[in-house]
Amino acid sequence: MPAHALNVQEVSLLRNELEMLMQERQRLLQVVGAAAVLVANLDIDTLPHDRETIDAAELLGESINALTEESLNDALRVVGAEIE
Repeated sequence: MPAHALNVQEVSLLRNELEMLMQERQRLLQVVGAAAVLVANLDIDTLPHDRETIDAAELLGESINALTEESLNDALRVVGAEIE
């Protein structure tokens, strides 16, 4: 197979992989945005106070806080929410 044909095939495969990654990013942004909205609207007093719930809430909060501002804004935009 000529080198040029291989390059065209490689470019096509990379383009397909990039498209799949972009679609996955959109899905992840939707999940993150929904999680951020959930956290923002939680009433801590109504949550169960067992260790598992507290650990899960802390993990989710820390994960959201670890995002860059740009990523968080993208995620909130995907779900139609805003930071107040």
